[in-house]
Amino acid sequence: MSLLLSSFRHGTRNLPRCASVIYRTQNVRVGHRAALHASDGHQSNGIPRRYLSSMNPNDFIAVSLIDSVTFETVCSDTLESLCDYFELLVEDASFLKSADITYGDGVLTVNFGNPYGTYVINRQSPNRQIWLSSPTSGPKRYDFIPDKSKVNEGFWLYKHDGVSLHELLQKEIAPIVQKEVDFLSLPHSNRVGI
Repeated sequence: MSLLLSSFRHGTRNLPRCASVIYRTQNVRVGHRAALHASDGHQSNGIPRRYLSSMNPNDFIAVSLIDSVTFETVCSDTLESLCDYFELLVEDASFLKSADITYGDGVLTVNFGNPYGTYVINRQSPNRQIWLSSPTSGPKRYDFIPDKSKVNEGFWLYKHDGVSLHELLQKEIAPIVQKEVDFLSLPHSNRVGI
């Protein structure tokens, strides 16, 4: 605890890496405003100015919402359940003969073949996000929005358009597999209780 208090007085250089990120994350809002008014340009509220100028506050939204253990748990659950569901959908769609699904090291690749293209869904641990590359709607970054009433529950939201990961897949994958899909029944897809 004394290391932590000392670090608050002298910046983040004495903190372990994870604590340093949390310290900078929690103080970015106050620190950023203070840095704009700092006359010396070196430090503000114990945060070196170089951290503030290179930080994008949006990159740290998810960091403040969930811890890394929760992130890894819900991210793995999400990607594994998506992989299993995509495999079922492709098996049932005999016309998708060239489709290929691979999952490993936090990257799920769903190649539907021509003319549909390839979806890539991957874990981004530093930002605590899931990134999607869609041949239909392009790249998106999803933050996990936790359910405050349940442990390790919530959903993945793209904050620029308010659409969740599973809602987007529900809309885009149904025409490809030419049948009704149910991505909203998978883990971490439901907004209920949020």
